[in-house]
This record gives sequence, structure tokens and C-alpha cells, in this order.
Amino acid sequence: MDHREMKVPAQTDRLDKLVAAEFSDLSRSRVQQLIATGAITVSEQSHKANYQPKPGATISIEIPTPEPIDVQPEPLPLAIVYEDDQVLVVDKPQGMVVHPAPGHPNHTLVNAILYHTKLPGINGGIRPGIVHRIDKDTSGLLMVAKTKQAQESLSQQLQAKTNRRKYLALVHGNLKQPKGTIDAPLGRSHTDRKKQAVVTGGRPAVTHFRVLEHFGSDYTLIECQLETGRTHQIRVHLQFIQHPVVGDPVYGPRKTISGHGQFLHACELGFKHPVTGEELDFTSPVPPIFKKTLTTLRMRYQQ
Repeated sequence: MDHREMKVPAQTDRLDKLVAAEFSDLSRSRVQQLIATGAITVSEQSHKANYQPKPGATISIEIPTPEPIDVQPEPLPLAIVYEDDQVLVVDKPQGMVVHPAPGHPNHTLVNAILYHTKLPGINGGIRPGIVHRIDKDTSGLLMVAKTKQAQESLSQQLQAKTNRRKYLALVHGNLKQPKGTIDAPLGRSHTDRKKQAVVTGGRPAVTHFRVLEHFGSDYTLIECQLETGRTHQIRVHLQFIQHPVVGDPVYGPRKTISGHGQFLHACELGFKHPVTGEELDFTSPVPPIFKKTLTTLRMRYQQ
């Protein structure tokens, strides 16, 4: 059972809207189902979805544990950057989903990892050892816990913001500011529930960026460093400042460079070893299609 609580903000709304806006992983229809079964209460009282609670009231949510997906090991290619008895660092290819989900039960990174090594049943059956993830169409480095001790340590480092995660992104337009910080809260979009957006009262989200290279006024290559790790954070933040990631099928323009997904690559990863405390740092070169695109742009804009 997943127990959650929230306080009703000063600007209240329908119960289902409040909960869906607060928790990005819960769709409004899912919230309505939970309300109907009495799993969501206000000050320990059940109400209908259109009930408007008073500001300051406590909303409690009890999410039943989902039926486990039978995750099977699969002999899929797995690019291992580092491994010992506690942690595993892999270089995920673009197009691979990190962990199984309803409707996508196999051919994921987790399936590949389970074929490579046995992992304890931590973080739930469908996400064994996964302490953070990157989008399907984002490539690059990902750390995986092989023990409960490692899972707790790596998760704490993420929460304390002591780990290091850098990304390379090719974005639309001429980003003139050489470096900067995007500090804008994220939550579920009010207009499209499948998207994330910068919203008032959303979860804090901070992305630092640095310009590496300009390609005329059309494109800019930048380095992004995450301070927080919200869903689609870099993609939404860059769209917010009107420089969306090239190839982003959700947050970018339709007319863009073809690359089988967004040009976003997790290029650097650093963390303390969960047992020894040693600082570990890893890098990953951009995948071939990303490299080829940069070469083409350099040739085009040097003329």
C-alpha cells in the first residue's frame, strides 16, 4: 500500500483536480477511481470527486499495491560501463524503455539486466534496482542498485542532490545566454494530462545549463546539469524557455531533424559508492546518430 498525504492549498478546487495536480503519476481518471472506492479521504471523511475541500484540510491517499508484472530475463544487448557486487552502471540506448509497465511488459532495460545478473526484490517487482530512470528516447548513463544497501544509499544521494548528472542536448534556436539556471516548478499539464508542464504550485525543479556550441541561429548544443530529477524535466524546462530539444516528439516542433527521438544524452554520471564511499564518475560519448548530426551541422554552418 502506498500512503500519501497533501494539504489543500489556499486556492482550492475539486477534490479530483487537486490530487491529480499534486501527484503527476496519478491521472485524473485514476484519482476518480480511488475516490469512488474510498481510498482518498479529506480529514478522514470520504467525499465525491466534485467535493471542494477547505484550504488547509488534509487529503489522505491510499494507493493499493498493483498486481505484479511477471518480469522475465531477456538476452538483450547491455552496454555495461561499470559493475561490482553493489552497483551497476549501464549505457542505455535510445529507444529502450527502462522498466516494464502495463502494455509494455518486456524488451526493457530491466529485462536485460535480469538476464545479466540476479537482483534482489527491491523497489517493487517491475523496477528491481532502478533508483532513477531516463526517458525511452533519451540515451545514456543509468545507475542500478544490486543490493538493498546500495538502493538506499543511491536513493538518499538523489534526494540530497549530491550525485552528478549531466546531459548533452541539441536545442532549437540561438540560445544567447552562455549559461543559466531554469528554476520552475513542474506538474501535470492542465491542458494535456499526458504531458508535464511548468505550473504554479508544482514540484520544485531546477536545471542548470551551459552553451557549448552555436549552429547559426537555428540550433544550439548545450550541457544541462540536473539539481532535481522530475519527469521530463530537461525537456519541459527547455520548452519553457522556448528552446525545445531537437527531435522531441512531445514538447518540440513537428518540423525538426530526424533522429528517432530527441537529441538528449545522459553523458556524465557521478555518485559515492554505497559501501566504500569512493567517488565514482563515468562518461558516455554521444550515440552515432547524435555525433553524425553534429558533424553535419558543423559542416553546414562553417560555410
